[in-house]
Parts: sequence; structure tokens; C-alpha cells
Amino acid sequence: MRRSLTALAAVSAAVVLAGCGTTEPAATSAEKSAKSITLTDASGAKVTLDGPAEKVVGTEWNVVESLVTLGVDPVGVADVKGYRTWDTAAPLKNTPKDIGTRGEPSMDTIAALSPDLIVATTDLSAAAVKQLRKIAPVLEVRSAKSADQIGQMEENLDLIAEATGTTAKADAAKKAFDTKVAEGKKALADAGLAGRRIAFADGWVASNQVSVRPYTGGSLLGAVNEAIGLKNAWTLKGDAAYGLAATDVEGLTSLGDVEFAYMGSKAEKASDPFSNDLAKNAVWKSLPFVKKGNVHRLPDGIWMFGGPQSMQAYVDAVVNALTK
Repeated sequence: MRRSLTALAAVSAAVVLAGCGTTEPAATSAEKSAKSITLTDASGAKVTLDGPAEKVVGTEWNVVESLVTLGVDPVGVADVKGYRTWDTAAPLKNTPKDIGTRGEPSMDTIAALSPDLIVATTDLSAAAVKQLRKIAPVLEVRSAKSADQIGQMEENLDLIAEATGTTAKADAAKKAFDTKVAEGKKALADAGLAGRRIAFADGWVASNQVSVRPYTGGSLLGAVNEAIGLKNAWTLKGDAAYGLAATDVEGLTSLGDVEFAYMGSKAEKASDPFSNDLAKNAVWKSLPFVKKGNVHRLPDGIWMFGGPQSMQAYVDAVVNALTK
């Protein structure tokens, strides 16, 4: 009888332990379910995360800027050196792994980082995105939209914030941007520059030929210029995504009396043909805005396709240039 009671006790204990064993994982599963995040990205894909992503890779500089703005230090960044050169408005606070170029990220390098999330843009090829999805969840944001650049910039920031649990910081960043725009608009109006025509462009030299890329009203900078009370002087039609056009030095003759602004990089001499290659060009020197000294090289390190922090830096730069 004693043996029977002992056996029964052992069985009862086993049942209790088994019960404890089955309820614990169920609770963990419920917790995971409560913390999980499901988003629909720009490609229409459903992206599900166990919780706010912490180890994040960015394949394009605008999404990297968004991560930095939201207080998320990316573990992997495409072309780290290039980002540090062209986007100083939102500097990296850590030392992320360089994952290769923005157009061709290294799958092996990204896989080795074991990220929670990879943030890409719709500019990245479908083939590359497909490979990335085998490594980790991929959140695609729309690269740009000429019909509403500022709205798209903020939508991208919000989507990344949802994925990283940083919506409060996104709201603060958008508010800071709106405040800066209002301040810039007032400063220009006070200086009598409301409605002043401006033409922003960048340019480069290849095979001794100068190419100029106008930022039309459909570009992000064009939208910001209009938001602070300036008028875009370009009449050329830009592309549907970025609002960019193409011309040459002769194409600048149609601008007339405008403020001409541009940015380049001291690290890349070919990015500034306006003060280098065109200095002795007869057509360039004959332009009204050149004769009047209304050519403004804005500070380096403001990414023309960036987020709220780059755009705040741009507002400061253009207002300072026009009112000095």
C-alpha cells in the first residue's frame, strides 16, 4: 500500500509539474502577441514584428536619418562614409557596420548582423528586397512623391517610428520642423523676400561637360522653399518621384532675375561646377543672378533628400543666405 501511495504521489507531482510546464509558455506567447506589431509598408506588404525593433539596418540615407532622429542607432548603414559626408544634420551617434552601397547592399554583411528589422525604400530593386526578406522583416518606405514631398517625408518617419516604438519622438520631430518653417517664413517676410523667386540646383562634371539638375516645385527642397514663402523659378517638369529635371548651362538663361542656390561637397570637387568649372564660362558669367551676386552656396552636409532634421538645416541655410 505504501508503494501504491508513493507511486500515486509521484504521478500527482508529475501532473502538477506538467501543468506548470504547459501554462508558462502560453503566458510567454500571450506576452509576445500583446507586444507584436503589424504594419503595412509602401509596397503593400504586411510586416510583423515580435515587438519594437531595436537592431535595425538602413539601406538608404533618408531612412538612416529617420532612425537617428528617432533615437535609434542603426546597426548597419549603406555607405557610412557617404552618409557622414552628405548628412551632417543628423549625425550617426554610433559606429554602424557598412553594409555596402545603397543600390547593392551586401546580403552576407546584413545577415551577420542578425537584425530585427531592415528598412529600405522603394528605390531598392525587387530582387534585392526579396533576398533581404529571407534575412529579416523588411519595411519599405516610399522613396519620394513629387505631389506631396513633405507629407511623404513625415509619413515615412511615422511608419519607421511605429516599427521602433518611437512615435512620441516622431511627433516631436514633426513639430520642430513645423516651427522652423514658420520661423523661416517670418524671417523672409520681415526681410521683404516673401514671394522671391529661387532656383535650387545641384550639378556635376563628367567628361568635361557640366550637367545641372534643377529641383522643381515637385522636389522636397522645392516644397520647403514654397512652405517658407519663396517661389520656385524652375518651369521645367521634374520626375514623378523626386521632382528633379535636367538641363545645362544654356538652360539657366531662362531663369532671369532669381536667387540661385546650390549645395555640393568639399570632399567631391566634381559636385561644385558652379564655383569651379563655370568660373570662366561666358554664358554663366552673363546670367543676371551671377552678375548681381545672387548665387548662394549653402553649407555642406544638408542631405537634399533627407528628413525633418535636414530640412530644418536647409531652412536655416537658405534664410541666412538670402537675408545676410
